[in-house]
Amino acid sequence: MQFKDYYQTLGVARDATAEDIKKAFRKLARQYHPDVSKEPDAEARMKEVNEAYAVLSDPEKRTAYDQLGKGYQPGQEFRPPPDWDASSEFTQRGFSQAEAAEFSDFFAELFGRMGGARADFRAGGFQAQGEDQHARILLDLEDAFHGAARQISLRAPRLDAHGRMTQETRALNVRIPRGVREGQMIRLAGQGAPGSSGAPAGDLLLEVQFKPHPRLRADSRDLRLTLSLAPWEAALGAVVSVDLPDGPLKVRIPEGAQSGRQLRVRGKGIPAHPPGDLLLDLQVVLPPAATPEAREFYATMARELAFDPRAETRG
Repeated sequence: MQFKDYYQTLGVARDATAEDIKKAFRKLARQYHPDVSKEPDAEARMKEVNEAYAVLSDPEKRTAYDQLGKGYQPGQEFRPPPDWDASSEFTQRGFSQAEAAEFSDFFAELFGRMGGARADFRAGGFQAQGEDQHARILLDLEDAFHGAARQISLRAPRLDAHGRMTQETRALNVRIPRGVREGQMIRLAGQGAPGSSGAPAGDLLLEVQFKPHPRLRADSRDLRLTLSLAPWEAALGAVVSVDLPDGPLKVRIPEGAQSGRQLRVRGKGIPAHPPGDLLLDLQVVLPPAATPEAREFYATMARELAFDPRAETRG
């Protein structure tokens, strides 16, 4: 995916105010609108202008774009980091199918969230409930086993009195429930965008993502682990200990286990309702022939076992 320079598209500086961006958009719209323009590529240019304006006119999207785009040039290969929006708040503003069709894959990759505000008419005039906001938080996998109380800091863009963007940080105390899964939403009522005319604020939706674990991988409620075995454990069977966040677990390895086989231990994944399973991907690891004694053991095996691992591949 190629990086798009929205500032270059609108012809404005990176420190342009909201009013500067609006003026540049209006000027380009008059120049390239297909109904009035005689330029041969007017329609394509207008789509690019609309997309750039959709990002730079929105404080949240502009701030995220500025953070991600540092050091990139137009047309350069670009992939956003997987956790780029962790601890940043975003209002869930949706796009209709017609609007989304006007935007590029670059836009969709960064800002493809859906949602919207809620509004109703009440006595005394129009009231709009505040929009729900969205943020991703990074948790330790251990939090899913024990639950936790965490204080998190969230960043959100705000326009100052001069129309320039600033970063506002707020701290929130969050209770992490036992059994939380990756991708699950933790809803904090009333912590979203404020409402208008006395209407209640929206909610803050925290999307859970686990930090990388040195051994375990979460897959919904299940946990996966690559379990290394010595050749004699795999050949003869064994009981081995597996360290999990809630303590060690004894696992029986069946006789004749092979690399690539998977064992399922039911109910030993994330303790949700119902709990997930523990999936063990077996990997037989050979000891190195680093000493004369070890080499002699391997030579004895070669003579006495008469084992041909490639027999099944021969006709």
